[in-house]
Amino acid sequence: MYKFTDDYLIGIDEIDNEHRRLFQMINEAIDLSKESSDTSVISKNLVSGLKNYAATHFAHEEAYMEHIHDPELPIQKKEHEAFTKKINTFALDTSSPEAARQSLNDLLAYLARWLYRHILSSDTMIGKMFSISADEEDPFAFCEKYKTGVELIDTEHRRLFEIIHDTNDLIHAELLHDKYDEIMHLLVELKDYTEFHFRDEENLMERIHYPEISAQKRAHTAFVERLVEVDLTDLDEMDDNQQEYLIDLINFLSGWLINHILGSDKKIGEYMREHGIKEE
Repeated sequence: MYKFTDDYLIGIDEIDNEHRRLFQMINEAIDLSKESSDTSVISKNLVSGLKNYAATHFAHEEAYMEHIHDPELPIQKKEHEAFTKKINTFALDTSSPEAARQSLNDLLAYLARWLYRHILSSDTMIGKMFSISADEEDPFAFCEKYKTGVELIDTEHRRLFEIIHDTNDLIHAELLHDKYDEIMHLLVELKDYTEFHFRDEENLMERIHYPEISAQKRAHTAFVERLVEVDLTDLDEMDDNQQEYLIDLINFLSGWLINHILGSDKKIGEYMREHGIKEE
């Protein structure tokens, strides 16, 4: 069974309730598959129900994002289309009862994993993308408000900000031609260092028996998967939209990091101070 836990709440009631219902539909299909041998009927009902409900949910979500002028709306639409395509193109393997059951289970696992990742890496950012004002000295700088009070975490967060800062500078380097290879190199460095940092952070949380470690791990996995999906090979087809795409991308990455630090990582420092735990 797939649990919809509090770390999947994004704070928008309509969207949260619809996310909860999507998980409920997947779990109901799992229960039915255990009680009935007629996998084809379960599959047909699941696909039909998910197709209709997901379309309604995506429409609500996109309308809300459009209303608040959320800059990540184009990326959200693309991810919604991928989910819809998976549902629409699914064909149950009817070569044998065992194959049919495995085919359905694979679909259910994919749908749940997609929802988990999408909520944690994208939906949690709805309405939270920070805006960069012209008079802000350096919106990509690691400053006091981002400190957790844990030296290991703060040092590694500072390095993540530096990589994002360097990437942003490169994106805005108007006189630099053929800069996309260098941008891709920095994004690879960001992914690698992010994975390194998450391992360190999770090891620390395990050592101090941090109660929210499971939620942290899920968020980390979702963000890394989002980084892995970044592909600049499509930039040549974007023509005049290349710069806009890259700016939106770097704003998302920095926005997610800031939101995660303020909403999750600072609690690690608070927990350690409350329980008198010191770094080794």
